Amino acid sequence: MQVPVPPHAAPARVPWASDPALSRGRLYPEEESAWRSAFQRDRDRVIHSSAFRRLKHKTQVFVEHEGDYYRTRLTHSIEVAQVARTLANVLGLDAELAEAVALAHDLGHPPFGHTGEDVLERLMAPHGGFDHNAQALRIVTRLERHYAGFDGLNLTWEALEGIAKHNGPLRQPDAPELPWAVAEYDARHDLGLDTHAGPEAQVAAIADDIAYNHHDLHDGLRSGLFTEADLMDLPVTGPAFAAVDRRWPGLDAMRRRHEALRRVFGVMVEDVIAVAQARIAAAQPDSADAVRGLGAPIIRFSGPMFAELKVIRSFLFHRLYRAPTVMETRRRVSRVVEELFALFLAEPRHLPRDWQSDIALAQAAGETALARIVADYVSGMTDRFAIQEHARLFGLPAPGPTLP
Repeated sequence: MQVPVPPHAAPARVPWASDPALSRGRLYPEEESAWRSAFQRDRDRVIHSSAFRRLKHKTQVFVEHEGDYYRTRLTHSIEVAQVARTLANVLGLDAELAEAVALAHDLGHPPFGHTGEDVLERLMAPHGGFDHNAQALRIVTRLERHYAGFDGLNLTWEALEGIAKHNGPLRQPDAPELPWAVAEYDARHDLGLDTHAGPEAQVAAIADDIAYNHHDLHDGLRSGLFTEADLMDLPVTGPAFAAVDRRWPGLDAMRRRHEALRRVFGVMVEDVIAVAQARIAAAQPDSADAVRGLGAPIIRFSGPMFAELKVIRSFLFHRLYRAPTVMETRRRVSRVVEELFALFLAEPRHLPRDWQSDIALAQAAGETALARIVADYVSGMTDRFAIQEHARLFGLPAPGPTLP
């Protein structure tokens, strides 16, 4: 006999949630939908954007062609959105806004993950730098060009704020200079960069941490760069595997791995919920603006959990992100990005025809303006397209299953 599972209805919206009916609006006023809230439309516009589709062929750690089971930026963003929606529902927040920020948070990543970003950051240092969060804001406010009345997606202020500063305030006395793409947009549409983001954006930020802590362990195991035995002495992962072994002794390896890592996932989510509920009870915010003004995030890991995850991140840094095979791939794809950028900057005629009007304006404005257009183009490439274009433009053999 099947035992019925009790429904888990989301709590009513709390006073400190963002309310789509009270949104600060869009840069370009639009008639709102009769069927969808403003934040639902934000989420849907992100999903239907060209930049979101390109995430399918942008890497997390492993380059896109190295295996069908590794995470891409697209699958990562979907996982982040799932966690964000769960947390938002439990806490009584606006799940559609949390989901919109989560789905958009990686739109600005260039090909080859953080390797590509490191290269572009170095190459763009003389021209205002490169930052993937700032680039995501640039994409949703300028580079997506599908609507008749405006460039970008014309998202609500709350969604744009979350994309720009979900990791914390950007304008502080001791903070570095604002990324140029953020400064450019903020001059037109003040995003309140001196405060923390609203609660839904904070949820999206912690959901990102939860998702990548979980899936980098999973992908590292699948790659063979470390084994389950290596995880037994780590905090969180070791107890999770031990719990599975006690309940299901002799479980086959793949099921054992999945059961343990889903427990790791659950431990992180439950920790964030407990901390958020405690901090909310102590602060008693009465609005999303009150959350912004608290001076510290309310959605975060506990101190002990943060310390344990720091140990895991250190392990992953040495055994996954800086593994010899990964470092060799980093070296090769760094060359791809460097050489493409240099070629396009020196000979912008190689950029597609529909970029040439922007190139002409940029050339008249100087090298920095041109470099920013080139960075827009290169950062929008997928892993696959960057490798193919590099081979074509530099007369290399067509790329096969390995990098040129």
